[in-house]
Amino acid sequence: MTKEKLGDILDGAPDNWGRWGDDDEVGAINFLDNDEILDGVRAVEDGESFTLGLPVFGDQGSFKVPTRADSQHHMTVDKGHYEAGKAGGEPSSDDHTESALRAYRRMAGLETADDSVYMFLHGPTHIDALGHAWYDDTLYNGVDAGTTKGGLEHGSIEPVADHGIVGRAVLVDIARHRGVDHLEPGELITLDELRECIDDQDVTLSERDIVLIRTGWIERFYELGPDGVDLYDEPGITATEELLEWFHEMEIPLLGTDTLRNEQTVSEETDTFLPLHAAFLRDMGIPMNEILKLNGLAEYCAQRDKYDMLYVGSPLKLVGATGSPVNPIAIL
Repeated sequence: MTKEKLGDILDGAPDNWGRWGDDDEVGAINFLDNDEILDGVRAVEDGESFTLGLPVFGDQGSFKVPTRADSQHHMTVDKGHYEAGKAGGEPSSDDHTESALRAYRRMAGLETADDSVYMFLHGPTHIDALGHAWYDDTLYNGVDAGTTKGGLEHGSIEPVADHGIVGRAVLVDIARHRGVDHLEPGELITLDELRECIDDQDVTLSERDIVLIRTGWIERFYELGPDGVDLYDEPGITATEELLEWFHEMEIPLLGTDTLRNEQTVSEETDTFLPLHAAFLRDMGIPMNEILKLNGLAEYCAQRDKYDMLYVGSPLKLVGATGSPVNPIAIL
């Protein structure tokens, strides 16, 4: 077991604190300006689109961190309420204005359904806000971690959602590059392999491009089921000096993968849990898009021999929240 702390391990690693001012809360998303959006638009040739979010209430079960409960869906009004006389009647005048009563009296047989959802914001496909992870009691941009109490005062998902995430993305299909359906538990993806895969795909990864890495891990989960996959031993990239410098120099605005945590769960390099979350979210201000459904996109990219695309991600504007569900769209 390592005795080193993340502050020691990541000492000297690049950061973006103060780069966009002391009040900045969106970090590397700032790189996605008008020019980068137009680069993404220029990548569109076929008009083919793929939604990258997993179903929230799917029959196959939830691909999620085990400590997070399944999302719950509750009908508050449906046909059964009308059949039981619990809906559709005239409301009490004590609880409604005259205009509301007038509207209800003119329903003319119209019936409606309504529902509610309870979910962990990091349960389905989602974006991590910059305030989601930290170390040394300090968030991105040097903010005191005490500001997370009761809701994030700084670095929540709302500023990222307000900005929007639109730009050119490149799929790096590591599983196909290795000639396998999926990576094995705990396998490391090195920076050299990322570069080799990009070169083999004959695509250019430019500065400020969004990076999407496919491991096939979601397909493995649905093939073997929750009991057949160790969700605390995922494959992925990890925090090395070379990789962090590369992401920093390339000004990568967003990392997305088809895994729960976007990185090798326990790093071979640092022998710590999720050091890349610390380096990306807290130091470099790079949000992370987790649990992406990439298999359909990957099949099309391979058939078309085209791995760049327009990426459009729109998190919900959840004030004070550590992340948000999202259903990104890739357009080729």
